[in-house]
Amino acid sequence: MIKTLDQLKYGEKGKFIAYEVSNDEDIQLKRHLMGMGFVKGSIIELGKVAPLGDPHEYKVKGYSVCLRKNEAKNIKIDVAN
Repeated sequence: MIKTLDQLKYGEKGKFIAYEVSNDEDIQLKRHLMGMGFVKGSIIELGKVAPLGDPHEYKVKGYSVCLRKNEAKNIKIDVAN
């Protein structure tokens, strides 16, 4: 099932598919995330969620990365049931 990264539930994993880019800020963030392992086929897991719900911690290739919901909504993943 295809979801965006911000739709993951606690402990759920998904395989990275693509990053949707709509402006120059998105392009810079995409390059930064690619350098940290957000590449096609990598497994991403939702770790912790901040008390107020934003940001979320994601684990990918040994990194823990915190992203805000508005950043995570641009990342498409495939969640296996």
